Amino acid sequence: MLTVTLLVFAIAAIGGLILAAHVLRGKFAPWALSVLHALLGAIGLILLITLLVQGNAAQQVLVGFIILLIAALGGFFLASFHLRKRLPPKAVVILHAALAVIGFLTLLSLVL
Repeated sequence: MLTVTLLVFAIAAIGGLILAAHVLRGKFAPWALSVLHALLGAIGLILLITLLVQGNAAQQVLVGFIILLIAALGGFFLASFHLRKRLPPKAVVILHAALAVIGFLTLLSLVL
């Protein structure tokens, strides 16, 4: 199940790169892509919760989950700017992406 979870997060990351590119160029990101990115991130987190609840997950799964959960909270903060029709701070976009990459790599280290 970890492999499927990583695939879901990888697809979400592709959307995240497109979203970040828009914001870093001073443009609003497409709302539909933002929603898809959030849904994929949520599905990934739910899959991680499932792994954790089963009780046989490595400690790195918990660490990756916590990091990705913090990244998700940053994503909600970013979405709040979009809803208010304001561009989010670029530093927050970069921090959100960095946390997501660190969480993803933490999980990926289990399968490599």
